[in-house]
Amino acid sequence: MQVTEIVNDGLKREFQVVVEASEIDAKVDNRLAELAPTMNLPGFRPGKVPPSLLKKRYGKAMLGEILESTVNEATQSTLEERGLRAATQPHIEVTSFDEGQNLEYSIKLELMPDITPMDFSSLELVRPKAEPSDKDIDDALTRMAGEQKRSEPIKKARKSKSGDVIVLDFTGYIDGEAFEGGSAEGQQLELGSNTFIPGFEEQLIGVNADDEVKVEVTFPEDYPRADYAGKAATFETKIHEIREPVAVEIDDEFAKNFGLEDLAGLRQAIGQQIGQEFSNASRFKTKRVLLDKLADAHEFELPEGMLESEYQQICRQARPQQEQGAQQPDHDHDHDHGHDHDHDHDHQHSQPAADEGMSDEDKAEHRCVAERRVRLGLLLAEVGRLNNIQVADEEVQRAIMQQATRFPGQERQVVEFYQTNPEARASVQAPLFEDKVVDFILEMAKIEDVTVAAEDLFRDDDAPAEEAEDAKSTKAKPAAKKPAAKKPAAKKTGAKKPAVKKPAAKKSAAKSADEADGDTK
Repeated sequence: MQVTEIVNDGLKREFQVVVEASEIDAKVDNRLAELAPTMNLPGFRPGKVPPSLLKKRYGKAMLGEILESTVNEATQSTLEERGLRAATQPHIEVTSFDEGQNLEYSIKLELMPDITPMDFSSLELVRPKAEPSDKDIDDALTRMAGEQKRSEPIKKARKSKSGDVIVLDFTGYIDGEAFEGGSAEGQQLELGSNTFIPGFEEQLIGVNADDEVKVEVTFPEDYPRADYAGKAATFETKIHEIREPVAVEIDDEFAKNFGLEDLAGLRQAIGQQIGQEFSNASRFKTKRVLLDKLADAHEFELPEGMLESEYQQICRQARPQQEQGAQQPDHDHDHDHGHDHDHDHDHQHSQPAADEGMSDEDKAEHRCVAERRVRLGLLLAEVGRLNNIQVADEEVQRAIMQQATRFPGQERQVVEFYQTNPEARASVQAPLFEDKVVDFILEMAKIEDVTVAAEDLFRDDDAPAEEAEDAKSTKAKPAAKKPAAKKPAAKKTGAKKPAVKKPAAKKSAAKSADEADGDTK
């Protein structure tokens, strides 16, 4: 085998490899010799077929398998002999081959940069901490009671008002034609809840039971279904019943709805859960500051291919959902930088630019996020490699089982999916590895614990004060109540929700990119 380096530019390398025909021929002979005892041809006893006849009969069919293994072995050998570590999947291109001729192919790849981790003992961090207060627990109980609220028929006939729950049938029409998802029977709707599209609920305030009301609305321009967006619609409604909300008493009976014996037990459970939420928020903020410091303290060349791939990924995520089509969202930065890769001769398919039509400001912002992710991904992978930090199979399996419990009745399918899908399994392993590396670094850093107000734990330090207040009010609610069964997104079935539901607010491109960056922001 002859290997010639033809490109040596920064992290980029390209090699021309020539494998002699005799070597390939010998591999075919050896493979046929291994299979000969199992071969059976008419006129010959099992295992007694002459090698020359086997080669004539099966040699060409065996050649593809031999070529693939030869390319993989030669590529691996080329990198190992030169002490090179690939940062991305090598691109293999066969330039010349024919039966009985030498195999010639090229290897194009980018290398892992040289990374020298800083002295982590020099890091100084402040870790914010907070303890749940009685008010936090009271607020959580109030929210839970609100979610448990029920209604009963009004005792005396009257017109509907905001806060009432009406039971109605409706059928929606666009341009005089009933449209898909625009009808329902026996639908309960809380007036003033803003769960339906703007203008719908307001027109049902001040009506009586048995009234028939024609509701005129316009679908929002950002409605998820583009064929409805911005269009005027008419809904013919029939009001069957007006109900009024009934206050839920927060007492021992209320606690039993959540599997607790009394209110004191429920308060304790909520306090523990809020405490865990505070702990998670504390870790998130500490980790974010740590990653900021790590990114600022390490400068090294980034593989262009890896950087461009991450950038395109971020741009695709930042686009409105309807523009993404069937693309699947990814998560976090690439945690697998620096890990060993299989080398094959599959061609890399280029993807269309995802930043087409974006402003220069957005492009620059997404490029900065991509650089941060790639830099941190490579750094953490190198710290893990140098310190032999690994994720055990048992840890990955435990995390998969936790994922499976989110899909009652489909646990086995979920586990099988992860077991048979290497990329899915890697998506579980990657954050486990990152957390282990982060914990390793935090153990060496100097950390000062500082008590802060609960809202400070959930405040985005880069966001305006009013946004921070919103973040506090929408933080995770206590889940003492058993959650409703969820199904994997790929297998959603059953009745469709009425199209008149109010669409979720769209996020800005910058916000989407921030959220996609997860803990690394």
